[in-house]
Formats: sequence, structure tokens, C-alpha cells
Amino acid sequence: MNTQNFESGPRWAVIGTFFILFFGALYLTASFLLPVILAVIFALVMSPIVRFLRRRLGIWESVSALVLVIGSLATLILGFYMLSDPITNLVNDAPRYIRAVDTQMKEVRDRLDRFQSAQQQAQDVAADGSADGSKGNDGKPQEVVVKNPSLLDNATQFVPQILASIGFTLIFLFFLLSSGDLFYQKLVRTMPTLSDKKRALHIAHDIERELSRYLFTITLINICLGIAVGLCLWWVGMPTPMVFGALATLLNYIPYLGSLMGMGLVGLIALTEFGNLTGAAVPVLLYLACTTVEGQFLTPMIVGRRLEMNAAAVFLAVAFWGWIWGVVGMFLAVPLMVCIKVFATYVEPLTALGDFLSVEQPRHADEDDD
Repeated sequence: MNTQNFESGPRWAVIGTFFILFFGALYLTASFLLPVILAVIFALVMSPIVRFLRRRLGIWESVSALVLVIGSLATLILGFYMLSDPITNLVNDAPRYIRAVDTQMKEVRDRLDRFQSAQQQAQDVAADGSADGSKGNDGKPQEVVVKNPSLLDNATQFVPQILASIGFTLIFLFFLLSSGDLFYQKLVRTMPTLSDKKRALHIAHDIERELSRYLFTITLINICLGIAVGLCLWWVGMPTPMVFGALATLLNYIPYLGSLMGMGLVGLIALTEFGNLTGAAVPVLLYLACTTVEGQFLTPMIVGRRLEMNAAAVFLAVAFWGWIWGVVGMFLAVPLMVCIKVFATYVEPLTALGDFLSVEQPRHADEDDD
């Protein structure tokens, strides 16, 4: 008994050390891993298109891959071009938005001042006690001003890195798509037995099919949501409703947190435009109504129970990958969950993980009796 406890202790220590080093490596190599993972996910989504064009129309994989990559690049450029002017206007008006929020915060603080008299007295006593050490030659406290880099400076610093990541992703995506079924052939050759070869192919094909179905479906739903949000905000007189519609489309790839970020930004702009909390609440409530209809009715009806996942697991995944990889990790959280979920269904030791990631299946009467 003691020997077993002695052996299990180091084993769990090794496992814990492995996970710490593994997550640390994920964090430190984010600049390299993120473009690779993005390219792999897009390759899984686009591979059925390349395979269809090869089998039905006889188009070479390299030609299909080049067309798809150029089309993706053209879509990105067109989107940036169409949204560049409205986004520039929003960035230029950022100081005005900050002043509006500061004004509202001052009004709230003024209303709460009468509840803070005791705290203010304590601060005055503390300030009198430390007056000799904190005052300068003129008897007044010295002010220290820390100048932070401006928003434009930060954006200029990260733009080359973002462009390099996009370029790397597209180039690697081209090589993945142009290789055709080479990955599956290599995968089959590495498996030792025939049953392992079949299982590996089933896993690869199921991940490809489920991920493609999920992303295509969610993209269509998100586009409809963006159109609805844009029209609602245009109806209430919000500026640049097209930008908020596009933003709603992108942020809805992040479950739960994406809609909160979108509503926060809409509320910030609406507070500046309408000048009061009541007027700012209307666009936010319209945004909330659109996301509620999408999340509670439209997505469950279209996606179906096969692709539904545990809400708690989704929230944890978004928070975890956001902690590791930032905003891009939040976008990748659900696609990675889809891949892990499919993989776990074929590996017996990971069956419990697959059950946790899935929604609870309805129990039958005979199961209850047992």
C-alpha cells in the first residue's frame, strides 16, 4: 500500500510538471503557433472543396488552393477597404468618447459623495500625517506624470507583426491545400495495424466534416446577426452602423464574451452620441435582443444537437484560450473544442472528456428504470 502511494506521488508530479511546461510553451510560442493553427483549421474547412474540385472537375489541388488563398486574401483586403473610413472616424473620435464616459462617471461619483464622508475623513487624517514626507519645497504634493504610448503608436508597432502573421498563415494554407490527400496517406502509413489505420482515417475525416459544418453554419448565422444588428442600430440613429454590424459578426465567434464586448462598445459610442444613459441603453438593448434571438432560437435550431456543446465547457475554453493567446485564442476556442470532442469519442481513455464537452443527452425511460 505504501509502495503504491510512493509510486503514484511522483507520477502525478511528472504529469503536473508536464502540463505546466506545456501551457508555458503554448504561451511563449504564440506568435508561431497561432498562424499555424489558423492555417490548419482553414485547411480542414477548405479541404472538402479542393477534393470536390479534383474529383468532379479534374482541377489540380495546387490550382484550387491558389484560387482559395487568393480569394481569402481578396476578401480580407476588400473588408479592410470598406471599413477603413468608418473605423478611422471612430478612432479619431476616441477622445470625445472618453470625455463623455468621464463626464457620466463624474456625475455618478458626485451622487455617491455623501456616502463617502467617513472615508474622506480617514484620507484627510492620513494625508496630514504624511504631509512632511510627501510635500516638496513649496509645501504642495509633487505630481508624477507617466506618459504612456498613444493608441496610434501601439497600432503602428503591431501592424507589421499582424501582416507577417497573415502572410505566413496564407502561405502555409496554400501548401496544406495543395498537398491534397498527402496528409492522410502519411497518417495511414504511420499506424501499425489495420484497425489503427481505419480509426485514424475516421478521426481525421470526422474532424474535417464536423469542423467544416460548424464553421460554415456559424459563419452564415453570424452574417445574418451582423445584418440585423446593423439595421437596428441604423434605425435608432447610431453612427457607422455598418462597422457595428461587421463587429457583431466577428465577435459572435466568441461565445458569451463576444456579445458582452460588442454591447459595451455600442454603449460607449451611444453614450457619446445621445448624451444620457437612457438614450444609450436603447442600442444596447437592441444588440442584446438580436444576440438573444440568435443564441436561444436560431443557432440551436440550425446547428442541431450533434454540434451542441456544454455551455460551461465552452465558457471555460474561451476564458482559458483567451488567457493563453489573447483575443485570437478566444476565436479559436470553439473550433479547438470541436476537434478535441471528435478525437475524444474515438479514444477510450478520453471518453469522459468527450462526454463533458457534449451537451447532456436525454435519458430514456428504460435507463431511468435501470
